[in-house]
Formats: sequence, structure tokens, C-alpha cells
Amino acid sequence: MIQVKNIHKSFDTLEVLKGVDLEVSKGEIISIVGPSGAGKTTLLQIIGTIDKADAGEILVNNINTRMLNEKQLAAFRNKHIGFVFQLHQLLPEFTALENVMIPALIGGQDKRKARDYAKELLYFLQLNDRLEHKPSEMSGGEKQRVAVARALINRPSLILADEPSGSLDSKNKEELHRLLFSLRDKFELTEVIVTHDKDLALLTDRVIEMKDGRISL
Repeated sequence: MIQVKNIHKSFDTLEVLKGVDLEVSKGEIISIVGPSGAGKTTLLQIIGTIDKADAGEILVNNINTRMLNEKQLAAFRNKHIGFVFQLHQLLPEFTALENVMIPALIGGQDKRKARDYAKELLYFLQLNDRLEHKPSEMSGGEKQRVAVARALINRPSLILADEPSGSLDSKNKEELHRLLFSLRDKFELTEVIVTHDKDLALLTDRVIEMKDGRISL
């Protein structure tokens, strides 16, 4: 599913990733842990084609993302990858339903079909009474579930999550953790989760520890 080969990344003189190799199997949920500054988020962004490596290769579904131009990368990202961030990053002027629909519309989907599937996802996530609410009218847990629905709208095969429960209270955190695992079964997803949350990490199939820009063996 994912092959990371000898990835290097520097910002000015700071070498953040120092030859990272990683493989993730289809249907696997892994967590990436380690201290702040270890390179976890940078690695996640490179896997997700949000950032580019200085050297090395990333293959997702056997597609070498380094061979794609910017337009192709945007289309690949929109179709194959769903993102869940610590802060939900919902657009405040749009309703929950509209926020979920946006990636589908960007991808050229029919508006009615996008709306119907967005509703289906929000109902699945028990947000049927929040469809027309804007982010300011929802709780933190509700906003994060809307963000999960948005990540799923284009039927991706891969979910990348960066501290997905970091801003939630204990109750909502536990609910989100359960949700991430139920999503794999329902939507046949592969998930890579960057987290400082030990409880979440211990639930995953495999824990990858990073330190000083490398994966600790």
C-alpha cells in the first residue's frame, strides 16, 4: 500500500528526515510516535504529497508520487487520500454538509451525488441533526467527526491523521479512537496516525517510533 524509501528532508540547514524507510500494508493501521521535532508530521505530509522530499521515493498504491507534476499530485491527493488534522480546519462560513461536500466538488463530482453521499456519511457519524450547523454551532467532537466525514467523501483508500484527538476531551477522544478503527472495517481503509496519545498508539496494529529524523529499530 505504502512504500517509503530512503526519504530525506531539510529545511534550510536543519535536516529533519535522515533516510526514512517504511512499509505499510493495505488495511493496516499504524501509529507514528516520538518526541516533538522527531520528523513525524513532516513524514506524514510527504506521504500525503502535501510536501516534497529532497531525496527518496514514496509509492502509494504502486504509484510513485515523485513522478507526478503539481496538477497530477493535486488530483491524486484528492482521489486517494483523506486527511484528519488536530484542528478540524473546517471552513467557518459553511455548514457541516457543505464542508463535507467541498473535496467532492473540487474533484468534479456531480453536486447532487456529492450531497447525497455527504449526508450518508454524516448520518453514519451520528451527525444527522447537525447538517445545517456551522462550525461555531458545534462541539469539538462534532467538528472533528465532520472533518472525518470530509476525509471520506471521495472514497479514499488511505487516511492520514495528525494528532486527530489532540484537541478533544477524554470522552470525545475515546469516541474518535473507536471511530478510526470502525472506519477501517466499513470503508476498507489503510490508516497512518501521528500521535502523542499512548492509549491511541497502543490500539493500532503497529507502533513506529521516530527519533531525530529516523525510525528507531
